[in-house]
Amino acid sequence: MASILKRITVTAVFFSSLCQLVTAQSYKPAVFTDQDRLQNIESTYATIDKIYKDYAEQNHFPGLVYGIVVNGKLVHAGGVGYTEMINKTEANANSAFRIASMSKSFTAMAILKLRDEGRLRLDDPIYLYIPEARNMKKLTKDAPAITIRNLLTHTAGFPEDNPWGDRQLANTDQQLIDMYKKKISFSNDPGIGYEYSNLGFATLGYIIKKVTGVSYQQYITQNILKPLGMNHTWYEYSKVPKEILAHGYRWLDGKWVEQPMLHDGSYGAMGGMITTIEDFSKYMAFHLSAWPPRDDAEKGPIKRSSVREMQYPWDINGFNANYHTASGRYYPYASAYCYGLRWRKYADGITAVGHTGGLPGFGSEWSIYQEYGVGIVCFANLTYANTGTVNLQVADTLIRLSGIKPRQLPSSDILTLRKNQLMKVLPDWNNAKASGIFAMNFFMDYFPDKLRADAKEAFAKAGKIQSVGEMVPENQMRGYFIIMGEQANIKVSFTLTPENPALIQEYHIASVAK
Repeated sequence: MASILKRITVTAVFFSSLCQLVTAQSYKPAVFTDQDRLQNIESTYATIDKIYKDYAEQNHFPGLVYGIVVNGKLVHAGGVGYTEMINKTEANANSAFRIASMSKSFTAMAILKLRDEGRLRLDDPIYLYIPEARNMKKLTKDAPAITIRNLLTHTAGFPEDNPWGDRQLANTDQQLIDMYKKKISFSNDPGIGYEYSNLGFATLGYIIKKVTGVSYQQYITQNILKPLGMNHTWYEYSKVPKEILAHGYRWLDGKWVEQPMLHDGSYGAMGGMITTIEDFSKYMAFHLSAWPPRDDAEKGPIKRSSVREMQYPWDINGFNANYHTASGRYYPYASAYCYGLRWRKYADGITAVGHTGGLPGFGSEWSIYQEYGVGIVCFANLTYANTGTVNLQVADTLIRLSGIKPRQLPSSDILTLRKNQLMKVLPDWNNAKASGIFAMNFFMDYFPDKLRADAKEAFAKAGKIQSVGEMVPENQMRGYFIIMGEQANIKVSFTLTPENPALIQEYHIASVAK
């Protein structure tokens, strides 16, 4: 637990510094309806189709398929090229591609489901399920036991194992256990560093089998895929209808060379899934449906709160201060790993959650943009195809060209109440102490004469007040509202205490441009 708290603290400090890079957002909350948003997004489809087509041609992709998920459904999909070169089988949203490491989040979701059912704990040492792991020699004598959470976040201390792990796909459970019997070579002690591990997710697949008594493939199919209506998703390629199966290729010496397909096995838990854009869009929609937190009845294979937990950045693994998009725009970001998912926070405050995938013959990527309710996915049948770059270009184009804004959370009743009460105090601050809306610290940290002077200055710059905007919540206990004036606007922000009823503990007022 101490190591987890340490990582969370470091995450908070790290990303608070990143926030210094975040550009100012519009002060006007979004008022688009779902239909407005969709119409604006639809206007970008021709541009997006061209981006994918040009990218596929420039990078010698035999075939590429893609999809956009909005409002809980696949709203646009397309295909470029072929899934099989000899017969020129055209790629489309119903073509079945191996998605490689995009499979990891399904394994993670199965683990979270078992946790929710009380059948395992994330901080269980893995030797409870794999006795051969109990006495493994680690790098130091004071190294802690490897936990399930370590496997989920790539912090078990196993060495990074691409591309070796990609060739283990068809291994048996016995081969996996034999590795533990022979002892594992460690790059770090558990819990102190991120190191991408296919072995870790193969181990999670085995743990699912030990807990449930059925293979991870069976468990995931019955408990995640079928409830989501994903009826065209497989692990073993020989079970996929031949007419829709995408073949994998390399681009060598100016021509495409077909790669042998790998059979399913113990390492399929890290990268063996085969699916279609139509099917995978349902999984993306489920991830997006976890936002925002709410009182609605649960409808998914696991709880919405567990999906949000999966998407949380548990383990920092990078900060790219010099990143540029494919269009050349400067776009630095911080990155972290979640549970079977990757997380990025860009310099403009946009967050993306998803995962890449790469195997001999295939490359893929998906990302959801929680604040915008948008998901982007792309599969290609070229070895280690870099589809993340084009997906980011598409997402960037979609958001900017459509003009959509982040979906606005509703304000809590207490935020709205305090906003209305605060407006009765501004700008003169008369009877403020007697109003009963301020916490005990407030007038020790803010002084009436200064509060009054700052407010009157802001109102003087604003001129005649025209209207007062709605409360814009940053969370349920903090937010801001805009007072619109003839010459300028006024931004008033405040934070409430954890008391019940909550009181205003922090306050700021500032003039802002119209």
